[in-house]
Amino acid sequence: MKKILTLSALAVLLASGTALADTSGKKIAFSNNYAGNSWRQSMLKSYEKVAKKAVEDKVVAAADVFTTADKEVPTQAAQVQNLILQGYDAIVINSASPDALNGAIKQACDAGIVVVSFDGIVTEPCAYRVVVDYEKMGKEEVEQMAKFQPKGGNLLEIRGLAGTSIDGLIHKGIEEGVKAHPQLKIVGSVTGDWDQTTAQKAVATILPSLPEIVGVVDQGGDGYGAAQAFAAAGKPRPTIIMGNRQDELQWWKEQKEKDGYTTWSGSIAPGVSTLAFWVAQLVLDGHKDIPHDLIVPYLSFDQDNFEAALPEIPKGGVASHEYTQEDALAAIKDNAK
Repeated sequence: MKKILTLSALAVLLASGTALADTSGKKIAFSNNYAGNSWRQSMLKSYEKVAKKAVEDKVVAAADVFTTADKEVPTQAAQVQNLILQGYDAIVINSASPDALNGAIKQACDAGIVVVSFDGIVTEPCAYRVVVDYEKMGKEEVEQMAKFQPKGGNLLEIRGLAGTSIDGLIHKGIEEGVKAHPQLKIVGSVTGDWDQTTAQKAVATILPSLPEIVGVVDQGGDGYGAAQAFAAAGKPRPTIIMGNRQDELQWWKEQKEKDGYTTWSGSIAPGVSTLAFWVAQLVLDGHKDIPHDLIVPYLSFDQDNFEAALPEIPKGGVASHEYTQEDALAAIKDNAK
């Protein structure tokens, strides 16, 4: 019996009628297309921590991380093809595109390799997908904004990494939210790459051309940068939706203490990378009841609970959760209902 498999986790497996395989000789690779912001750095730290322990416990033989030098699809496709040639048994992937990598993903599946995508998912049917409902999250941003700005007004949208499934889904949810609340109107859009510095520069560039903005809807990693841009431009402080980053929540706390500033924060936990790792391991382990689309909740904070969470988030980091194998089994069971 592998050290990491708890008795309760074993009970779930036995209840499913699934025989256990030995994954101690299996190798899992992580293909990551981008590491240029705090969320991605936190994601990598969580993955490396959990994967390293799994290797030490001889749950798997290897759990190597490969990050591309750029954000381009061809680079990541070549990386996946190299991982196939290197003989990995499973590939966990945060993809640069939902569909442009499908050819390389299909090659991996055809070679008998388990592929688990998360965050930036792929649409190739043979792959597994571990995601939050990004569209719902985008819609909730506008629902929250409507509470904070009941009279309505103009919104600025900060989008994420162009071409990714995440950017498209959150944007779609925001559009749906605005349709449901016509008193709110998006009058400008910039690309922030989920990064404070990039977002600050982009917002600073567009602000002079915009009418008065009452709120900012975004995708995470850009709230604090937006706040800095508005302050530097001498513009009225809008309601800025946050993305669970430490600097954003710290700024929110300071504004709340000053004059009762209210907002809302939501994002996928970077540690979802560890859930994808365990899903890959469980597929290799012979678990047959894993759905190819595994939906997990996003992590959110409101006016009443964000301050309690703030001390637990590393400076420059992101609120997160690292998953165990037992957590993965519980998520599989929940999605099978």
